[in-house]
Amino acid sequence: MKNFHVYIMTNKPDGVLYIGVTSNLPKRGWEHKNKPIKGFTYTYNLDKLVYYEACPDAEQAILREKRLKKWNRNWKIKLIEDMNPQWRDLYNEII
Repeated sequence: MKNFHVYIMTNKPDGVLYIGVTSNLPKRGWEHKNKPIKGFTYTYNLDKLVYYEACPDAEQAILREKRLKKWNRNWKIKLIEDMNPQWRDLYNEII
């Protein structure tokens, strides 16, 4: 059974935000940190995992991701700060 997560990456506190969904959060975090593929997170050096939440299945994870992407920036920041007030990189906690 796969675990699905919605997550937010950034480059610094209050910096650029990237919202993604994955079935393998440790692997996806590693990819953001090591940048084997050039893209949005590569361009903006988004390598800090500052928020994540588990979802029961892929459909719910994708729906949650789409909803979060529509939120205004202040709501996203509040979501992050409710879980992670210091904007710590949570990657080491999930590996």
